[in-house]
Amino acid sequence: MDTWNFQEQIDKINGKLDVLLEEIELQKKHRREIEDLKDDLIRVGNDLYRSAVIELEQVHDYMNTGDIFYLGKKLLRNVNIITHSIEQLESLKDFLKDASPLSRESFIGLMNKLDELDRKGYFQFIKELGKVADKIVTSFSPEDVKNLGENIVTILNTIKSLTQPDMLHSINNAISVYKKLDIEISDKVTFMSLIKDLNAPETKKGLAFVIQFLKNLAANGSKDLTSVRSLQTN
Repeated sequence: MDTWNFQEQIDKINGKLDVLLEEIELQKKHRREIEDLKDDLIRVGNDLYRSAVIELEQVHDYMNTGDIFYLGKKLLRNVNIITHSIEQLESLKDFLKDASPLSRESFIGLMNKLDELDRKGYFQFIKELGKVADKIVTSFSPEDVKNLGENIVTILNTIKSLTQPDMLHSINNAISVYKKLDIEISDKVTFMSLIKDLNAPETKKGLAFVIQFLKNLAANGSKDLTSVRSLQTN
């Protein structure tokens, strides 16, 4: 019985020794890992230190320790602003990511529209308009353009009058009559035949219209001349 208890205690002691040896081995392994990590950090730190010294030598004439501390304090004071700016940039990145398909579709649509306008001749038309503008610029002097600006109201009023329905109808009728005219002058024209033609009702109406037109034209011309002189006097 005593022998059995003694052997049991020896087994327990051996078990505890095994646990202690394992723990000691783990501690050794952990210490070696820490030492390896320390050596690596020392090497990295030395490299960083040497690099920092080399880089700082190039800028030490332009800065001092106070500037670095001032910049650090500025950064610490504006941490919230910097964080908000970073969040805004992240939001912008997400927006651009979501909007990129739409932008691509819009760009394709724009290219298709430009191709359609090119096929219809818009760009060629604009090119020819540019040539017309060049001709106008080279054909008119600055004084001509100045006179045009001074008389633009009169020109526009004239165009407005010409584009009235009754005026367009009269002009159209005059053009139609002119196109239909088939006048042949006989070689045998005498004063008697001319006097006879003057007595014709159509000739009298025509002469009366011409005379009345000239009278009205002269009256309007006199009014315009008087207005111009009064403006010049003022």
